[in-house]
Amino acid sequence: MAEPVKLLYVEDEPFLARIVKESLEARGFSVFHTTDGAKAMSLLEQHRPDVCVLDVMLPNVDGFELAREIMSRHPQLPVLFVTAKTEAGDAVEGLRTGAFDYIRKPFSMEELIVRIENVLRITSTLPAPTTELVLGDYILNTHNQQLSFKTAQPLKLSHRECELLRLLWQNRHSIADRRLILRTLWNDDSYFNSRNLDVYITRLRNYLRSDTRVEIITVKGQGYRFVLPEN
Repeated sequence: MAEPVKLLYVEDEPFLARIVKESLEARGFSVFHTTDGAKAMSLLEQHRPDVCVLDVMLPNVDGFELAREIMSRHPQLPVLFVTAKTEAGDAVEGLRTGAFDYIRKPFSMEELIVRIENVLRITSTLPAPTTELVLGDYILNTHNQQLSFKTAQPLKLSHRECELLRLLWQNRHSIADRRLILRTLWNDDSYFNSRNLDVYITRLRNYLRSDTRVEIITVKGQGYRFVLPEN
């Protein structure tokens, strides 16, 4: 019998926390909950969860600061944010910490569970984290967000360009699901964001055009296949 997924849940609204915790446990998750951001790290180190779900507005240590601390110690541990905030800047800030997803209140339990499952599906196949990814004759430095080609001047990528290229690389042995990319990088698979993704894919293809062995192939109705030369 498979071990239950362990989840660290940090939320200071008692009623919501109880509903979410009970609902997740009813679905087979093992949930470790605290209301205080300052107490979360000790709970994390004690139970070693598989995924973290963090509110942004927390007493003592906010969710963004907590996420940075978690990822500095455990870079492979996926983090999702849950918050009542609606400003676009908060979503951007959350993703900049390295979080995998961002869900706004009010939300359905079905949506939360699907997002958790999507994140776990991605991270279960990821290699150990590295700051330099080999893409044919290119090197992507994910720490500096720079794409280098041989002796040419490195190209500085935006955060979202870098994360999209990393997602494609992580899924290089399969098809990178389009909706999952949208939910991970844009937190929404709306028509508007879908068109934005098309623009970003076009940009990446342009950046990688100097090595004809590297291709981003559109798989209609599914997503993208990232073709790289074999080492």
